[in-house]
Amino acid sequence: QVQLVESGGGLVQAGGSLRLSCAASGRPTRGYGMGWFRQAPGKEREFVAAISWSGSNTYYSDGVKGRFTISRDNLKNTVALQMNSLKPEDTAVYYCAADGSRGYYSGYSGSYYADGMHYDYWGQGTQVTVSS
Repeated sequence: QVQLVESGGGLVQAGGSLRLSCAASGRPTRGYGMGWFRQAPGKEREFVAAISWSGSNTYYSDGVKGRFTISRDNLKNTVALQMNSLKPEDTAVYYCAADGSRGYYSGYSGSYYADGMHYDYWGQGTQVTVSS
């Protein structure tokens, strides 16, 4: 089993920055693809960003491309999401997720990582609120 714990959320003004972190425990996740999703009140969960196990491939939703950066540290079993130029529409609960279905595999497409059904483990989420 893998436990994921997100941190780093909070309240920030529009145009500001936040850095989310996801710490994995229970089993090393260095071979897993990792993703960030978010869910705003009254809306469905949506894909934000993902990274392959090696970190060589990254994927972003159109709405955050150029503003957010996903990265990982496989020695520390952590994944980070650097969020810059935040907008009020980025307000949501942000979730970290791990795809443990096929370790050490980088052949998946961006559409694969964008589908939450492919992730086996989820964190509890961290709230991000961007004020206008």
